[in-house]
Amino acid sequence: QVQLVESGGGLVQAGGSLRLSCAASGSIFSFNAMGWYRQAPEKQRELVAAIRSDGSTNYEDSAKGRFTISRDNAKNTVYLQMNNLRPEDTAVYYCFANAGMGYWGKGTLVTVSS
Repeated sequence: QVQLVESGGGLVQAGGSLRLSCAASGSIFSFNAMGWYRQAPEKQRELVAAIRSDGSTNYEDSAKGRFTISRDNAKNTVYLQMNNLRPEDTAVYYCFANAGMGYWGKGTLVTVSS
């Protein structure tokens, strides 16, 4: 059983930055992939960014050039650096892990004011 705990959400003005962290209870080195989804009110959950075991990454189109996903295997933590935030980035951000099975964190709220 893998537990994922997100942190780093909060309220920020448009143009500001936040860094989300996702701490895993197991060794992420063996995970197939980890990443972040988000869900805005009355919208479907969408993939924001993912990082695979080989270090390759992919991003949702609006996140490209503004968000950076990274991981620290020694700390079993994945990060999402979010710069130049926009009001439309407001959502609950969920960490996920593909470790043979899929695991989700409980989410952290990001609110971007205009």
